[in-house]
Amino acid sequence: MVDEPGRLMRAEIAEQPAVLAAAVARRDGVAGVAARVTAAAPRFALFAARGSSDHAALYAKYLAEVLLRLPSGLVSPSTTTLYGARPDLSGVLYVTVSQSGGSPDLVEATRSAREQGALTVAVTNTPGSPLAEAAELSVDIGAGAELAVAATKTYSATLLALYRLVDAVRGGNGEAVADLGALAEKTLADSAGPVAEAVGRLRFVDRMVTTGRGYSSATAAEAALKLAETSYLSARSYSGADLLHGPVAAVDADTAVLAITSRGAGGAALRPVLDAVRDSGAEVVAVGSAAGETGAAVRIAVPECAEEVAPILEVLPVQQLALGLSLARGGNPDQPRGLRKVTRTR
Repeated sequence: MVDEPGRLMRAEIAEQPAVLAAAVARRDGVAGVAARVTAAAPRFALFAARGSSDHAALYAKYLAEVLLRLPSGLVSPSTTTLYGARPDLSGVLYVTVSQSGGSPDLVEATRSAREQGALTVAVTNTPGSPLAEAAELSVDIGAGAELAVAATKTYSATLLALYRLVDAVRGGNGEAVADLGALAEKTLADSAGPVAEAVGRLRFVDRMVTTGRGYSSATAAEAALKLAETSYLSARSYSGADLLHGPVAAVDADTAVLAITSRGAGGAALRPVLDAVRDSGAEVVAVGSAAGETGAAVRIAVPECAEEVAPILEVLPVQQLALGLSLARGGNPDQPRGLRKVTRTR
């Protein structure tokens, strides 16, 4: 019997409300890790990751800079693994994000960072992985086994784990995510219709730009990856600010634009960008709690929440869209060509 295309991805998208609710309810090692971070009083934070986890790391960078007022950056692991760089990392918080915890470059870079004086934290869905062993501290994402090649529940659960960690470091009590499971369930239910409409309008598009500002930049980046790997679209992500600095000239009536826009500073800053792309004749689909305030052709609303946790909800309709477009274009997102669940690089 031939397996139903998209069965795994669809099932794991649907699991997310329960996964997120369980993670919020868990009282595990996040508080202990946060206490160690607070005691260390780092002067800088670095985040290392690949693929979807790299987009989660971008989200964490915003969290650290905005909520903790801690200067932060994204690591290029190859500076360590290929070029042998060993910078002084004393006083640095080094957070490595990996769903599998098995990528050799991330393990090597984390081990090196620890040797160079950093306080290392692994955020992984595989607690006994080589990465968790290489880092001094670890946070369990707790999404359970993910069988689909395209990351869905591990991505949203990673965002939540990173938020819980940062929130605990700042002395928060997780209030902003207390109802996240219920909000995720509502998001998936309410977005089904608009997502189906978007699939109908975009199924023959070959070129897409995704965009967002602030926290939503991470969602835009993850959207481009999901669309490329499941539907083989030529999808490119830009910060809304960067889009106006030149790439908007390449946006025309043959281009679709997926805009991630939630209420808050990021969504407000994206409005003039959307005005510009609409003027170019591009088909615009907006996702987020501020989607209804745009002039997009399709508006996929997401329940309003604190801006810093909106990416956890915004990505759910994006995943539904990637699944729907892949199937509509005759593909099988559970078997994307040339991809495996764990990618090993150095």
